[in-house]
Amino acid sequence: MAKENLPLIDITVECDGWPDEQALFPWVEAAISAAINTGSLKLAPGSELSILLTNDEKMRELNGRWRNVDKPTNVLSFPGREITPDEVGGPVLGDILLAFETVNEEAELENKPFKHHFSHLIVHGFFHLFGYDHESEEEAVVMEALEGSVLASLGISDPYANA
Repeated sequence: MAKENLPLIDITVECDGWPDEQALFPWVEAAISAAINTGSLKLAPGSELSILLTNDEKMRELNGRWRNVDKPTNVLSFPGREITPDEVGGPVLGDILLAFETVNEEAELENKPFKHHFSHLIVHGFFHLFGYDHESEEEAVVMEALEGSVLASLGISDPYANA
């Protein structure tokens, strides 16, 4: 069920390693809510968001197919339609995919709680669905600052502060 100001969120866990879906759902809701509020994002009533929690093997396959990069990545986003940040998103916002091994390894290497890194990647993927990108330095500065503000509202350190 969608809460006020949140899309209907469907989480699919397709591999081992991920925390239980009941633990993940509040993390996802908090991250999405903070992204919507901090980014002043507009959603169509009844908007839907799909989140697939998979493994490195599946992510490598998809990263190769869609980005011509033959390796796994932490997060991929597939917008329901191409929009800019000031447009209304929906009704199908799109899909956010995360790869467990990569997300877990990054969290360990960066000495971050898994929940914090996971939340950051959900926020990052969600902003991609609204047209934010980091292909140019200018785009990266805007997107990273916005992500930092969202994470701060969740009590999570800015992952770009020491980058």
